[in-house]
Amino acid sequence: MAHSIACDPLPARAKAVLREALLAARQQLPRDDSRDARLTEQIIGLLVERAPKCVAAYWPIAGEFDVRPALERWLTLQPEGDAALPVVLARDAPMVFHRWRPGEAVKDGRFKIPVPELEQAVQPDMLLIPCVGIDQARFRLGYGGGFYDRTLEALGPNRPLAIGIAFDAGRVEALPHEAHDLPLDTAVTEWGTW
Repeated sequence: MAHSIACDPLPARAKAVLREALLAARQQLPRDDSRDARLTEQIIGLLVERAPKCVAAYWPIAGEFDVRPALERWLTLQPEGDAALPVVLARDAPMVFHRWRPGEAVKDGRFKIPVPELEQAVQPDMLLIPCVGIDQARFRLGYGGGFYDRTLEALGPNRPLAIGIAFDAGRVEALPHEAHDLPLDTAVTEWGTW
């Protein structure tokens, strides 16, 4: 069920307030193996249905859902599939994606977020994108750096399918958004996909 949170009329300020509230709520979520299992199954179902060739996942930080087990299971079901992680090269540049499979070596990237040790660039056709918040129109609230927005914009009309991943606790009716914010193609929580 989407939460209704009062928003400031100024989008940037409203986003900051929402981000703080949603991050605090996510950090307070109790460990729940059944919730994680439901979200894993939702993601695997979407991967099987959409049958991408290369999926870019993310390394979980700050209480984000860990997509790596879902990715690993999908790769056993789809052995010819490939996977990647995003790599930030510069603060104001689009991200690139380097091939990676669960269990392969990683090193610290920008912001100390792990990236593949092997720097083999790939072009994914699906992105699994972590969300601090997500709304009914599939607008995403991230950490405020704009990396995914910049990357999706740079990839243009032939961009990969953009899938937002969040716990249902991060779902809200409507997020404030600005001209540079792009809606995702699909959103997934432990209670469904839209």
